Amino acid sequence: MANKIRKGDEVVVLTGKDKGKRGLITKIITQTDRVVVENVNIVKKHQRPNPNLGVSGGIVDREMSIHVSNVALYNPVTGKGDRVGFKTLQDGRKVRYFKSNGEVLDA
Repeated sequence: MANKIRKGDEVVVLTGKDKGKRGLITKIITQTDRVVVENVNIVKKHQRPNPNLGVSGGIVDREMSIHVSNVALYNPVTGKGDRVGFKTLQDGRKVRYFKSNGEVLDA
């Protein structure tokens, strides 16, 4: 994955039932190349009560992960999802940039 998408980035969902939704990345699962995006891929989970942890049972809404290939970084200039590349600046820093307009992401 090479860290093209990081925790805290705003992304757009490209496919699936939540196509077109925007949200922030809350968690990255590197082993399976999956990300958790806030308010995206909400499922109903049947949860067993655990009195030791103070968890009540019932049906709860939970954010599940989606594959990183199904999200694109949101470009505020174009207003759409965009691909990301890496380039090295004159001072030697390696930064991310948007492929469509070349704007540097990491200041």
